[in-house]
Amino acid sequence: MNIAEVLTPERTCCNAPGVSKKRVLEFISTFLEENTDFIDADDVYHDLLSRERLGSTAIGEGIAIPHCRVPGCPEITGVLLKLQTPVDFDAIDDAAVDLIFALIVPDQQNDEHLQVLSSIAELLQSSEVREKLRNCQSNDKLYQIATTGH
Repeated sequence: MNIAEVLTPERTCCNAPGVSKKRVLEFISTFLEENTDFIDADDVYHDLLSRERLGSTAIGEGIAIPHCRVPGCPEITGVLLKLQTPVDFDAIDDAAVDLIFALIVPDQQNDEHLQVLSSIAELLQSSEVREKLRNCQSNDKLYQIATTGH
């Protein structure tokens, strides 16, 4: 699945506030509510937090992919953030996180969910792509790199 199918320029944020993991999850929830017609920020925040309690979604190299299932969500919906300040996300490599690709997933889309997670992980495995994302200074450029790799 192509990342552009789940991410929009409006749901891409360069230099998002980063204070703590919980504050980042709150920001994601509010940002989603502001940029979709079907998200309730409180519900999404609690769902993301519940998922994090099962185990950190930080995958190393300063990257986290928080995700959760949301009843009533009509489609897989992504948010990409580059944080102003890296935060502790309980990563396996103990690296602070500054790149976050969050996903909100409908209950019934198991295969698609795994395909999107795989696409995101594949994109972010590239040290060149990570460096380009970290050097972005605009939402548009962040979106462009995430959806094209350059």
